[in-house]
Amino acid sequence: MKARLTAMVTATIALLGVAGLSLAEAGTITKREERQQKRIAEGVESGQLTTKETARLEREQAKIETDREKAWSDGRLSKKEKAKLTREQDRASHHIYRQKHDAQKRKKAE
Repeated sequence: MKARLTAMVTATIALLGVAGLSLAEAGTITKREERQQKRIAEGVESGQLTTKETARLEREQAKIETDREKAWSDGRLSKKEKAKLTREQDRASHHIYRQKHDAQKRKKAE
């Protein structure tokens, strides 16, 4: 009986540990989305991003957010889902950098 109770407690602790890791991963992904949104906003404010570039980057961010919500729909984030989200965020980060540093500038309103 004591061994069974010990096994149950150990299993519960292990499950809580895994859930904690998943929540930590979600926080990392969400924080990265927030940082990328901030970079886009800074590009708009500084004039580095044109209207078309901004719209394209925003659509890409919306897709990542939709994919994140879909991945979490079952209450957990698998390694495959995390890898996909990380790839999408890496690609989006590259796109943000490239668009902010190209020669195009938004025309100032007169």
